[in-house]
Amino acid sequence: MTDTNEATGRDSLGRIGSPLLVAARLAIGLIQGAALWWLYRSAREPGGMAWPATQPEVFGPLAMILVMVPVLMLAGVGRMRWPVLLAWGLGATAFLALLGWHGVASQGASEYGAGRYPPFLPWPMPFFAATALFIGHHLVLPADLERRWIAAFPTYFDTAWKAGVQLVLSIGFTGAFWLLLFLGSALFDVIGLDFLGDLIGQDWFSIPVTTVVFAIAVHLTDVRDGLIRGVRSVALMLLSWLLLLMTVLVAGFLAALPFTGLDGLWETGSATALVLSAAATLIILINTAYQDGRADNLPPAILRGAVRVAAVLLTPLVLIAFWGLALRIGQHGLTPDRIIAAACAVIGAAYAAGYGFAALSPFWRKGAGWMQPLERTNVATAVLEIGVILALFSPLADPARVSVADQVARLERGAVKPDQFDYRFLRFQSGKVGEAALERLTRSTDPVVARSARNVKAVENRWDDTDVGSPNRTPEFEVVPAGATLPQGFVVAVPPTDERAQCAGPARCVARAMDVNGDGAPEVLVATEWTIQLWSRDAAGAWSRTGRWSPHQCQGRNDPDRPDMRDALRKDEARAVAPAWPDLAVGGLRAAPFERNMDCDSVVARPAPAAAR
Repeated sequence: MTDTNEATGRDSLGRIGSPLLVAARLAIGLIQGAALWWLYRSAREPGGMAWPATQPEVFGPLAMILVMVPVLMLAGVGRMRWPVLLAWGLGATAFLALLGWHGVASQGASEYGAGRYPPFLPWPMPFFAATALFIGHHLVLPADLERRWIAAFPTYFDTAWKAGVQLVLSIGFTGAFWLLLFLGSALFDVIGLDFLGDLIGQDWFSIPVTTVVFAIAVHLTDVRDGLIRGVRSVALMLLSWLLLLMTVLVAGFLAALPFTGLDGLWETGSATALVLSAAATLIILINTAYQDGRADNLPPAILRGAVRVAAVLLTPLVLIAFWGLALRIGQHGLTPDRIIAAACAVIGAAYAAGYGFAALSPFWRKGAGWMQPLERTNVATAVLEIGVILALFSPLADPARVSVADQVARLERGAVKPDQFDYRFLRFQSGKVGEAALERLTRSTDPVVARSARNVKAVENRWDDTDVGSPNRTPEFEVVPAGATLPQGFVVAVPPTDERAQCAGPARCVARAMDVNGDGAPEVLVATEWTIQLWSRDAAGAWSRTGRWSPHQCQGRNDPDRPDMRDALRKDEARAVAPAWPDLAVGGLRAAPFERNMDCDSVVARPAPAAAR
């Protein structure tokens, strides 16, 4: 059915090897290359940027359109009817124009490259835009091939997976082409001819030739249709057997959770991303085993069992992702990353519900086809994905706008203290809407809020004064010996400028209370992998770092025999010793401590000063 329909779709340009189709693809590649070269040159003019690089709201969308839309045209020409292809091209252009314009226009002047460096596009929007176009193309193409709004699932499967293989092979072909050019250039350079090296260094040559070679690769992979299907079949077969391994790993992980608890997962700080990645991997592998659902592609019984189990395992994975998100949002509020993660979790929930229903339906629906509801789930969720991407990266549900509203509301209702609020998020990570909110906070009636907002607003570059406006943090220490406590007031919330704030986990810093100087009051030794710090209290009771010891000045950091300073505190191997040479008093004033030449010896047995015994 697929082959017949594809042939029908190709009637407008004749068969796949027709000269007209070759000319069309070459023309697309050449026009794309010329347009990208013009865009590139506008940003690299010797006297400064020229239009459209001087207009970021134009340059950003144009960059995405000129990179992505020609690829859609290469994939659609010869397969889709011309009216449908042109309409789809215009729709994709409008989609990219909206996302690109909003992505650039919503950025603040202090964000990454905003208003300064082409292409001005915020990450990860281009990736999601490309994903939406790939999905959209493989909803439109099958519908056009079968002349109906919703095509048969085998056609969706066939076109999408074939296009994926073609894309990978075409990129690989283009990369190989450039490797050969560089090799040829090196050969000519050896004999004193540098013309080829000079040529490939010219952007007027390198950009158009890259797009033309890519277009040729797309056409060559189309001509060898049987070869592409063969490569796809081998890839699907290999990936489908990996489903067994992934299913066992996920099942073991879920089975272990009741005994280990979720604390270790939450401590990673990336639990939701990790669990959603596992769910996405299962979804892909399930589809490699199911393929197009036809009887002649039915996998072995062991794989069919793995597909059912994996489909059921998706639900607990997605629930854990939602749980982790809920905890983080409850503790720290919304951020753009958490909103995008929540959107991914919603899509994961749609897959989990559909796949779970497909796996369990034979228990109440006799005669139901093997995992057949999966097909409707894939098509419906594909549409959902496009809608979610459009909402996230357009004014409809801009994560920055939603996050700023939530964070400011938390501050105003007292869910976060003024000295704990992350003002830098508004200044550098949430675009113009965050900058506007920060400006409003400078006029707050709360003096702490107003002062903090003004201080952060005065920071010009996100890399300058990185601690200004960041919330205080409570350090975490592994206290030794077991059961010991640190002196009162040492473990408190401190600003990021305080070195204790770098102790973000109990395994990173080891702390021991010790009377180092023998004055009767305990100091605190804090060990990291490389150094041991001495913290002491002044007359007012405030803690400060008095100094540090860095034994690794005596050993290279790559020395396999170097000790870990944390182990030294754990084993109580850190002790005070008398200096080999005393400090020197000059003219009645105590001079700076003696600095010996850099020759580190073992500790010489000398009596320690009375204060250190």
